[in-house]
Amino acid sequence: MSFKELLQSWRVSAAAPRTAEAYAVRLPLDDAAQLAALAEMYPGRSPEQLLSELLGAALKEIAAAMPYVAGQRVIATDEQGDPVYEDIGPTPRFIRLARQHRRRLEAAATPRRRAAVKPTSAAKKSRRRR
Repeated sequence: MSFKELLQSWRVSAAAPRTAEAYAVRLPLDDAAQLAALAEMYPGRSPEQLLSELLGAALKEIAAAMPYVAGQRVIATDEQGDPVYEDIGPTPRFIRLARQHRRRLEAAATPRRRAAVKPTSAAKKSRRRR
């Protein structure tokens, strides 16, 4: 999502689900002032929501800006029949690590089911007497 699209979404939509983990940051003074200005301009969003969405947009831009580094292995051919080489730059590692951490965060946020407890023989007998 571009920053322009982000501004549009702030006008019309609700925020995405959040993790159970919280992150505390101390902002540079100018950044804090700009965040306060955005919160005033978009009163439907809290400063925390704005920070979260701005960070999300910045992370997408960073991932898109990571350089492609062609490896030795051909993984496909393009429309003209030219070989497409595997990316051995930082992007595949970033994607793999992000997926790994997402699974960990999802697992931490998912409530665990309690294992079913089998009734003891004494409990079974007391139920029969009733």
